[in-house]
Amino acid sequence: MRITIIGSGNVATHMAAAFKNAGHGIVQVYSPNLQNAALLAYHVGAEAIDNLDHINADTGMFVISVKDDAITAVARALAVHKKLIVHTSGATDLNSLLAFTPDAGVFYPLQTFSKVREIDFRSVPLCLEGAGDEILAQLKQLAFTISNNVYTVNSAQRKILHLAAVFACNFPNYLYGVAQHLLAQHQMEFGMLRPLILETAQKVQEQLPGAVQTGPAVRNDAGTMNAHLQMLSDMPGLQDIYTLLSQGIIKNNNDVTANG
Repeated sequence: MRITIIGSGNVATHMAAAFKNAGHGIVQVYSPNLQNAALLAYHVGAEAIDNLDHINADTGMFVISVKDDAITAVARALAVHKKLIVHTSGATDLNSLLAFTPDAGVFYPLQTFSKVREIDFRSVPLCLEGAGDEILAQLKQLAFTISNNVYTVNSAQRKILHLAAVFACNFPNYLYGVAQHLLAQHQMEFGMLRPLILETAQKVQEQLPGAVQTGPAVRNDAGTMNAHLQMLSDMPGLQDIYTLLSQGIIKNNNDVTANG
């Protein structure tokens, strides 16, 4: 399939490479920053452009992979070409495209991406939505060329999935940063925690999170929790986070015990 990539960020970079590696042709890469477009275009054998007026209409699909608040403006500009348009957002409704074209869909990869880190795209869950059965079937056929994990997810479900992903990915990563800061204040390396982080992540590959919860809160160890809060006495924001998360763990554990 001939595909045009709108965007040059983390998602666009990995998805363009996955399409290229699967034998699809990348026609153009668009970015308002021509240097960014050119870098990605070079790697996938495409033309780089920084103006949507220079779009080559000889393409099978436009993949919009830009910031959520820019999707509408881009879709409006591309609709004139009367080609299939999809976006890759987890938080944006399909209606953002349907306002401009009936040939619309969503191609949302449920993964965290960084340009500097390689990833096995075949393991990435792809969450699809189409404006009709034919479009959905076309997107499924395309998706299975780059991933083994393909799901049909409507806009309402995808928004919940995106919310869940924030809790599962973004918030824990912030807490890793908090841990790094606490260690650095006492001349210790974050690397000491990496085996612990890895083991925790590996556990939930096999069991549900509630079944493998550990720590002072799940033991209702008030002495240790109070000592931790005292250590955070000069950081009231972190005290609040510690208290809120500990209360959540205690409640979850009590619910599991009551239902068990």
